[in-house]
Amino acid sequence: MNEDFLYYLWKYYLQGKTLTGSGLETITILQPGEQNHDSGPDFFNGRIKINDTLWAGNIEIHTKSSDWFRHGHQNDPHYDNIILHVVYENDKPVSRKNDELIPTLELKGKFNEKLYEKYRGFLLSKQWIPCEEDFVKAGHFEIFSWLHRLAIERLERKAKVIEQLLHESKNDFREVFYQKLLRSYGFKTNSEAFEQLALSLPFSVLAKHKYHLPQIEALLFGQAGMLQGNFSDEYPQQLQAEYQFLSQKYSLKAMQPEAWKFMRMHPQNFPTIRIAQFAHLFCRSTGLLQKILEAEKLADVISLLQTEASGYWLTHFRFGKQGTSRPKKMGKPSLYLLLINTIIPFVFVYGKRTNRQPLCEKAIDWLISLPPEKNHITRNFSLLGVKPENAMQSQALIQLKTFYCNNKQCLHCGIGHQLLKSTSF
Repeated sequence: MNEDFLYYLWKYYLQGKTLTGSGLETITILQPGEQNHDSGPDFFNGRIKINDTLWAGNIEIHTKSSDWFRHGHQNDPHYDNIILHVVYENDKPVSRKNDELIPTLELKGKFNEKLYEKYRGFLLSKQWIPCEEDFVKAGHFEIFSWLHRLAIERLERKAKVIEQLLHESKNDFREVFYQKLLRSYGFKTNSEAFEQLALSLPFSVLAKHKYHLPQIEALLFGQAGMLQGNFSDEYPQQLQAEYQFLSQKYSLKAMQPEAWKFMRMHPQNFPTIRIAQFAHLFCRSTGLLQKILEAEKLADVISLLQTEASGYWLTHFRFGKQGTSRPKKMGKPSLYLLLINTIIPFVFVYGKRTNRQPLCEKAIDWLISLPPEKNHITRNFSLLGVKPENAMQSQALIQLKTFYCNNKQCLHCGIGHQLLKSTSF
């Protein structure tokens, strides 16, 4: 038995609403209260009746009543006004400082034990998700209603990261947008290296050269530490000379080239190609953020983001290593990830920050209109009978797997709750 499970019982009245307390008094639960996730009593503003007397206040929950003393509550004045002590096992009486006994409700034997057995089965599960065998039993409506909430939760989670960066930058939207967008060009493998690049090369410096692609490339590749050593090709030699001048002008210090990962990657995804694509985007998309915010159609935003690496990269994937000539355009799946992970959350935050609800709604509409992501999480959920129809649903499934299933947060999951609730009857 653990306290999380007892919180769950109490919150959803799964032990019933009218019970007998340890002093044989009749306890009627009118409102379980609001769960407190910080220090202090477990539930605030609960409402109960003890016999015929109405009580309103805080409620504390423990596995054993003796945990009151183990946690040191007898020395904390915040616990002296508890109106009810809810425990699984009442092994020791608890009193206020004036020696008045605190009413105690023992839950042992007062709920369906199969409910705890089901929950314990989830905790001990070694399957891909704890409820893998029962997942679809939660019902189509309940599953997709929960996924809708999770999609918003995931969007809010990404928005919170942007909000923190805005706070740290004193609301410099352009700088934060630049940092987040450049980080996203690293996708999963090189995202941290791209973020380091953005932090080492301020937007204000790069923006001074936005109409001159070779200088933009020189700054980006130079700061990335990719222009070190000797080159036989003329183009990297030109970039190297340009960077030597610009790095002195702006007092720039290059990254260590070891930060970049090339191993086991498709050449189209090499960081060199992504940097060249970003340079092209930066150079040709003056006022990109404003254009995105003003765009009505998602297709217009996709058109803005479609970029192609400059001429040198037609025949190269890395400096000095020539290959077959082929365009280095960013594919649609990669563009969609930029939208999902950076563009849409930023539009959402901008709408919240400027009290423009239509922008928030547009961000959600764009998420719904994008195709679902294809990864091991969405594939496995599809095998379980839940196939995402759009990016909003695939984002929800990623949120479900990452923050609920992986952490065995079944008691806080709408699907877990549905499965457990059906067991309690």
